[in-house]
Amino acid sequence: MNNIKILETEILSNNWYTLKKLTYEGTNADGTKTIQSREAYDRGNGATILLFNKQAQTVILTRQFRMPTFINGNPGGMLIESCAGLLDKDNPEDCIKRETEEETGYQVTSVKKVFEAYMSPGSVTEILYFFIAEYSSDMKISEGGGVAEENENIEVLELPFETAIEMIKTGEIKDAKTIMLLQYAQINNIFKL
Repeated sequence: MNNIKILETEILSNNWYTLKKLTYEGTNADGTKTIQSREAYDRGNGATILLFNKQAQTVILTRQFRMPTFINGNPGGMLIESCAGLLDKDNPEDCIKRETEEETGYQVTSVKKVFEAYMSPGSVTEILYFFIAEYSSDMKISEGGGVAEENENIEVLELPFETAIEMIKTGEIKDAKTIMLLQYAQINNIFKL
């Protein structure tokens, strides 16, 4: 479909983020015009990072409660993830440096963007920017755990890289962004000394 023209936008919810119903007209490949409606959830764009230590062969991940996973069958609702956060008007690099410090307690100065992706393009507008960065024990400036005002209660995990890869296979890691970053690390041999 091309030549998209939005005909109507209705705000269905504006509580935490914005849920819109959009009615639009488009032209199909055969030239016929079609009017359709779709809902789109706008929660802003975000960034995520895999912290890795080549010498120790470890990664830093987090564990926290995620209500959507709980209501979809995740007992306890806890999810192991790569550090991440919403851009909140920052550029992706500044955002991920801030989130890394808040969530993990590590202060990284050099991050590398490896790709960006739409995470659920059928219903969510978010683009997620993916980063990697090396860490070492001397970069740890706090215990991390998130921001109290945001009611974050984040557990910081330092895991052997091979254990994290195995946790994908066992289903202990089910978060898409985390799986993507771990597989990026594996495919690109970032632990090679």
